[in-house]
Amino acid sequence: MIRLLMWGLLIYIGYRVVVALTKGKKTEIKTSGKRDAAATHRDPVCGVYVSEEDAVVGRLEGERHYFCSMNCLEKFREQLDHKPS
Repeated sequence: MIRLLMWGLLIYIGYRVVVALTKGKKTEIKTSGKRDAAATHRDPVCGVYVSEEDAVVGRLEGERHYFCSMNCLEKFREQLDHKPS
């Protein structure tokens, strides 16, 4: 009886390992497609690339600019204020 339980346990563990390995490959394919689909923009101040979801958006003459943080947005505004007209 104990041998039967041991064999059942080993078969169950083997099954779970196989399922885990096959699921891991499928999720890698799905997530790689999502990463490519996300639009990224370069911060004009520090040069970091940010996704549209995480970016701080500023507008200048109707054009959108994407920043990694409020600090970069403020630096951008200061640069515009100090430009000669």
